[in-house]
Amino acid sequence: MRRYPPIADHGLVGDLQTAALVSSDGTIDWLCAPRFDSPSVFASLLDHERGGHFTVTADTAQPPVQIYLQDTAILVTRFLTESGVGEVIDFMPVEHPERAAGRHRVVRILRVTRGRVRFSLECRPRFDYGRAGHRVDLGTDAVRFDAPGAQAVVQTVGPVRWSGDGDDVRGELTMEQGDFAALVLTVGDTDDTPVPPLTPADVRALFESTRDFWHAWVRRSHYRGRWQDMVNRAAITLKLLTYAPTGAPVAAPTMGLPEQIGGGRNWDYRYTWVRDGSMSVGALLGLGHVEEAHAFRSWLGDRVKAGRTISGEPLQIMYRVDGDPELPEVPLDHFEGYRGSAPVYAGNGAAGQLQLDIYGEAVLALSHTVQGAGNAPPYDGWLALSGVLDWLVKAWDRPDEGIWETRGGQKDFTYSRLMCWVAFDRGIRMARDFARPADIPEWTAARDNILRQVMERGWSTRRQSFVQNYEDTTLDASLLLMPSVGFISPKDPRWLSTLDAMEQELVSDSLVQRYDPQASPDGLRGNEGTFSLCSFLYVDALAQAGQLGPARYAFDKMLTYANPVGLFAEEIGSTGEQLGNFPQAFTHLALITAALSLDKEMDALD
Repeated sequence: MRRYPPIADHGLVGDLQTAALVSSDGTIDWLCAPRFDSPSVFASLLDHERGGHFTVTADTAQPPVQIYLQDTAILVTRFLTESGVGEVIDFMPVEHPERAAGRHRVVRILRVTRGRVRFSLECRPRFDYGRAGHRVDLGTDAVRFDAPGAQAVVQTVGPVRWSGDGDDVRGELTMEQGDFAALVLTVGDTDDTPVPPLTPADVRALFESTRDFWHAWVRRSHYRGRWQDMVNRAAITLKLLTYAPTGAPVAAPTMGLPEQIGGGRNWDYRYTWVRDGSMSVGALLGLGHVEEAHAFRSWLGDRVKAGRTISGEPLQIMYRVDGDPELPEVPLDHFEGYRGSAPVYAGNGAAGQLQLDIYGEAVLALSHTVQGAGNAPPYDGWLALSGVLDWLVKAWDRPDEGIWETRGGQKDFTYSRLMCWVAFDRGIRMARDFARPADIPEWTAARDNILRQVMERGWSTRRQSFVQNYEDTTLDASLLLMPSVGFISPKDPRWLSTLDAMEQELVSDSLVQRYDPQASPDGLRGNEGTFSLCSFLYVDALAQAGQLGPARYAFDKMLTYANPVGLFAEEIGSTGEQLGNFPQAFTHLALITAALSLDKEMDALD
């Protein structure tokens, strides 16, 4: 087991309530249970010694190979040795995902496809972010680990034998072609109910039902474009990152993975951002996944109606997957962090920030779902939404922290004003289209005032570009969304000169920075890589501007930065390594949006 494998050197498996990262050497080094935002059981990705891991590996002179079975979330790690070829097949059965469960299963099938292979096994759970001790009960066919309020049970199917190693266990297994063995991990809340024994036939049935679930889900997609495999993988990733009982997607399944190795930008992304979730609605609807889009609309509508936030605003930028607005940020000082990147935080203090753009993204998502279905919004929901827009009429013209959650003080961010314009624009459209009661004159006046303000104060005559905020002339890649939301034509002279300015300052070999933190200090130490979301937004903007050659080149170039199984983290560093929490939903939804945009523009030329 490597001390800290590259962030990108992982695949993701999940059951739509939680997820595990599996490194290419067969180690589960990240798993929280029973939910995405629960304390970790395995977290050696953040601390090799204290985090805990579950490893199934084989000695090999060459690197293992990791693949997904086509159009599934079933991960295969293949070990190529001189004496034979062995595989570990990892998956999490998807069983009644809409019901919140206290216990979850990871199935690890061991098989040999040629010759003979010796597997080494090690299970070292570390509950509650490595803060809770546990005791082990080593039985004949199962090993049970008990900690206060948490439990893990590893069942063995086939000729697997464990031996004690303190409060942990080790094992070794030599298999030949045709042999079968499996390890089934059940993890989550404490439960004295015995885990029922499993037979090889039971394990195969779990495999087949999981495969069939994912095949059926992918078949629901309408996408038949040029990048089928990558779009399907991105869609599966978004589905894996969605908490099915509420329909709320998390930004990423991980916490604390750094935006710069050794830096301090190490945040907890296991929560639902209004912005990220709202943007995913358009991507999923574009593929035909209506059910997921409507599930998030329902979750978002509940947040609007509840109005319970820690800031006192109608919405806050993020919540737990069940809608709880409390996300206190607590440092885990006992964790050394990924490759020494400390501090590691559980919770996210940015939850209390003022980010006015979320109202635009929320209304845009709601409008997508009602317009796509052709049905009027429910009356009670409309009253709650129109109440928020009535409030926004008097609240939009304020400094805030902006989309990137900077901690350098509030400013008049252009993107925040842009999305407030979107909130009013889409609200007016829905009120007219569905004959719903609304103060349209007030909303229209606010919308038009925002547009005038952005054109006057968000535009730099010297830079010939729209800029990050009204106080300086820093560029910001979030403004790449200006044409896609209809604020400006993608071929307007002001927009084309903005695109040129961004290309000169923020773009390097098709990779795009969010902004230059040296030019606009954000209150955080350290630096960061290029932001993969922005790189895909750049593709979309180029395509809409009719620059299809550069757009396709930038898109194809970005795809080369995917990891071997098609996943992206948040950022790409200066040496091409993936950085930040992994995999990130924002990046994958932007990939889908860019592919749809490129396909549309290229089809128009055929």
